Amino acid sequence: MQTFDFYSPTKVVFGKGTEERAGSEIKVFGGSRVFVIYGGSTKKSGLIDRVTKSLEQNGLTYELCTGVLPNPRLSFARDAVKKALAFKADFVLAVGGGSVIDTAKAVANGTANPGTDIWDFWSAKTPLTSALPVGVVLTISAAGSETSSSAVITNDETDSKRGLTSTFQRPKFAILNPELTYTLPVYQVACGVVDILMHTLDRYFTPSKGNELTDQIAEAVMRVTFEYGKVAVQNPKDYDAASELMWAGSVSHNDMTGLGNVGDFAPHQFGHELSAMFDVAHGASLSAIWGSWATYVYKTNPARFARYGRNVWGLTGGGDEEIALAAIEKTVEYFKAIDMPTCLGEVKEMGVVSDGVLRKLVDNCLFRGARQAIGNFKKLSSEDIYEVLKLANR
Repeated sequence: MQTFDFYSPTKVVFGKGTEERAGSEIKVFGGSRVFVIYGGSTKKSGLIDRVTKSLEQNGLTYELCTGVLPNPRLSFARDAVKKALAFKADFVLAVGGGSVIDTAKAVANGTANPGTDIWDFWSAKTPLTSALPVGVVLTISAAGSETSSSAVITNDETDSKRGLTSTFQRPKFAILNPELTYTLPVYQVACGVVDILMHTLDRYFTPSKGNELTDQIAEAVMRVTFEYGKVAVQNPKDYDAASELMWAGSVSHNDMTGLGNVGDFAPHQFGHELSAMFDVAHGASLSAIWGSWATYVYKTNPARFARYGRNVWGLTGGGDEEIALAAIEKTVEYFKAIDMPTCLGEVKEMGVVSDGVLRKLVDNCLFRGARQAIGNFKKLSSEDIYEVLKLANR
């Protein structure tokens, strides 16, 4: 094993009906004035009413805030910070999926630091040194934000999407009731499956060596996600599938699947910029680029892709290069099987784009000149990024 630090203090409350414990869990972590950010669908399903009833039964004062969009916007988070400050919130509760959770983290950061614009944290202008505690009631298995130290926000003034990682914004607790995913559209279930896989793949494809237990944990997460993801897309109310995916989503992004490894995350950077420019669903942006990225980089270490093929897909026979290519093909075929795009032309918000757009995406991936390359499995220069995008632009 290589050197690593691992700190994952989020309390996980898993199982049917666990949303009724929201109020008591907030009290455990010292909350009394709760700023609740919730997704619109939770009102229709009755979830937000059950959560607020739990808050009331535990004597907690709360204020509700809704309106978060996919690819959560900075402008909304800034307004929510003002409301949380006026309310004198001491705890932020997210009831929803990744966009709601990431917005809640932004609000927790901003409310604890009222003199700092929250974008300063995401643009690395100001280090984050404090945040209000955050709790989560999860409604979609996807982003893993419920147990991670990361959050992504889109600056809708500049079309820039940035991630921030800080232990200060890791949730204090995450309530995971798989039944809360039953009302999701199939497309959102499929996007979530892709997101879980990509959080694992971006850690698994690494230049690091010698982390056998970490690698096997990642492989197990991927096998389970591939198996139960297809079941969940066919029947979103299959409890076994929903429960396996919900736990896989949390494990995929709480750092356990990458301990000791240097992560790659180039596909995520591509996906972020596609989402920022075209408002593409995050999972769709990732599946649309992964096959092209993998085809471009696999020769850096065919043995790693071959291991993925053998241990995750069960491929046998042939040398490393043959199995590596077969594993890439299997993965792309899987995305097609769950009706996810596998190139830019299949993304409903995009289609094939001009060369000028590709060049702009390259510039955005490099933070408009602030970076020289992205990724670690193979470091991608501006021309490498362009070539990957060209492969995907069909």
